[in-house]
Amino acid sequence: MASVKLEDCSQTLELNVNIKDEEEEEKIGTSVSHADHVETFSTSREQQQEDHRAKRSHHCPHCEEIFPFLSKLKIHLKIHTGENPYPCSDCGKRFTTSGSLTVHQRLHTGEKPYSCSDCVKCFTTSAHLEVHQRTHRGEKPYTCSDCGKSFSLLCNLKTHEHIHTGVKPYSCSDCGKIFSQPGPLKRHERMHTGVKPYSCSD
Repeated sequence: MASVKLEDCSQTLELNVNIKDEEEEEKIGTSVSHADHVETFSTSREQQQEDHRAKRSHHCPHCEEIFPFLSKLKIHLKIHTGENPYPCSDCGKRFTTSGSLTVHQRLHTGEKPYSCSDCVKCFTTSAHLEVHQRTHRGEKPYTCSDCGKSFSLLCNLKTHEHIHTGVKPYSCSDCGKIFSQPGPLKRHERMHTGVKPYSCSD
């Protein structure tokens, strides 16, 4: 029996390896620690580390999602099982995690604990604050591979890509006309509702 020391962590694995000759050793492809010396074989370190990372990955049995931690997978699985053990005491809406419930409850309380240091705006989550601060920094990390246009939000990029793909997922509930963007749909719907939200100040 020999011990294998993995390069990217402190874990030691026991392998049932018979060390007989150099030819067999080269096929194993790892470092085997003996009582008095270490023998290194030819298979790349990258392969060892890739195998180790694969063992640490947690795959969802219902979809293609992969998680580095088992705890994250357990939370994700609630989406498939429909388990929502955290109810809101104000409206009854239920959530998969206590953190999601806490964020939701701020809608009822009006609490916005995350404030922008550049302006007076406040937000319910740190993620929303981070997205907002991109406007001050001029950051647009999401770029369209077809035309090069950049966006501060991934969802805006996804919506923009409909122009190139021809996908029109937004449909009018009154006449069935379809649109690639939500903005044109809203303007179209005003034809049915008669709403005129813009008035002349003069």
